[in-house]
Amino acid sequence: MVAKPHSSSAVHHHGEEGKHFQPKLSMRPCYTTTSLIHPLDTIVYAASGHGAIVSGPNGSKRQELAPGDFALIPAYAEHQEVNDSAEDVVWIITRGGRNPIVHNLEGWDKS
Repeated sequence: MVAKPHSSSAVHHHGEEGKHFQPKLSMRPCYTTTSLIHPLDTIVYAASGHGAIVSGPNGSKRQELAPGDFALIPAYAEHQEVNDSAEDVVWIITRGGRNPIVHNLEGWDKS
């Protein structure tokens, strides 16, 4: 995904992705050294540029991303990708499921 300068996505979530996720193996969560990762979580990797992922109640959390950083967005979590900079930001976004589902919201906590 390329985010143009001074832009942001709508506040959104991928809430129904799980209805369409047909794993070939079991849906056991993966454990890492720091946390539990569910197959329906989204991972955003910053390939170039500087941007942020906004999330949490009423958009109260902001995670700045520089090249090489990543953000883990839990399944069903409301979030927004933001580029406040004057350059393009390139993010590589991965999540489970065969059909990309995005539910744009009219604001925070408006599921």
